[in-house]
Amino acid sequence: MAGRRDRTQQLRGSRIAIAILIGIIIGCVCAVLFPNGFFNSSSSLTVNERVQVGSSSCESPARIKMLKSDFASLSEKNAELKKQIRELTEKLRLAEQGSDNARKQVLSLGPQIKAGPFGTVKSLRTNPTILPDESVNPRLAKILEDIAVDKEVIVALANSNVKAMLEVQIASVKRLGITNYLVVALDDYIENFCKSNDVAYYKRDPDKDVDTVGKTGGNHAVSGLKFRVLREFLQLGYGVLLSDVDIVFLQNPFRHLYRDSDVESMSDGHSNMTAYGFNDVFDEPAMGWARYAHTMRIWVFNSGFFYLRPTVPSIELLDRVADRLSKAKLWDQAVFNEELFYPSHPDYIGLHASKRVMDMYEFMNSKVLFKTVRKDQELKKKVKPVIVHVNYHPDKLNRMQAVVEFYVNGKQDALDSFPDGSE
Repeated sequence: MAGRRDRTQQLRGSRIAIAILIGIIIGCVCAVLFPNGFFNSSSSLTVNERVQVGSSSCESPARIKMLKSDFASLSEKNAELKKQIRELTEKLRLAEQGSDNARKQVLSLGPQIKAGPFGTVKSLRTNPTILPDESVNPRLAKILEDIAVDKEVIVALANSNVKAMLEVQIASVKRLGITNYLVVALDDYIENFCKSNDVAYYKRDPDKDVDTVGKTGGNHAVSGLKFRVLREFLQLGYGVLLSDVDIVFLQNPFRHLYRDSDVESMSDGHSNMTAYGFNDVFDEPAMGWARYAHTMRIWVFNSGFFYLRPTVPSIELLDRVADRLSKAKLWDQAVFNEELFYPSHPDYIGLHASKRVMDMYEFMNSKVLFKTVRKDQELKKKVKPVIVHVNYHPDKLNRMQAVVEFYVNGKQDALDSFPDGSE
């Protein structure tokens, strides 16, 4: 009995050893045949490919031709879809980039806030001023430091062609005790004139493009230079009140500014509607029921008298106008207004500058004065302009002198001899 038990135990031990050995052998074989495992996708693909290769050998030539045609068609569709995906991805990237830039600009203005109750929400109108950079023009920085009042200055560009009008303007400025007034002398004659009359001036460093126009150009040509010249004033951190020379000062203009916008300009308008805007209805009878189309109109800002705060949008405005004027023969006032008012649209990004139009009776153009005010006895007595800009009439000097006679010297008939318009 004992012998049988021993043999049985030996047999069981042998079977276990054999089973273990067989398991090891199977494991080695599987490791060699399936190095990446039983359920690896590449193994499955390999098997499928073998099946397909095996089965394809049994397919008819017609079937193979049809499959090739289907494959080519699907490849074309796939390529087209990939192209569309690339285009959409690029559009999405640009949109996200623009959105991110807008978000960064908003965040740079301050923390996000919740909207208040109905009727209490007011949008941001006043952009932050830039950080002054005196390295841009140390010489100009020193001049402005000496004459500016509260970081603001009146700037007038002049050459010898407008000397007579400049004299009238300087006299009006001195009469009011305005000290923050600076002439940008475009030639040696005006530089010497300013020196002899104790007028603050700035003579730019030689610049062929500017000097050619500055020394020989007429009123309109000189006017177009200001968009290049004023940039450095803003970069230095100063608010600039630009004045053409055909303007008479009757009050200190800095006491009548709001300073809540990037650009604050006088208007060429001659009534509340034309100066401040109105709804103009366009009539096209051929359209029948839809014959009336509503449009918004406003007469242009005058590019001969405006105030710029030292902000990024103000500098961008100068850059845009100067760039366009350098590439084509255009009227600076038209370009000035196009850049201010044209909205963004396909292929064009508009200027995001806040703007304010000045009171047309305080900052008065010569059409308002000679066509309206001088003929209305009540307006004649009540209205005392801050400035009068003789922009509508070619006989500028004579009318400027008449303005001084009427408003300063009290000569009541000083304006009467002039026609409403030009002869």
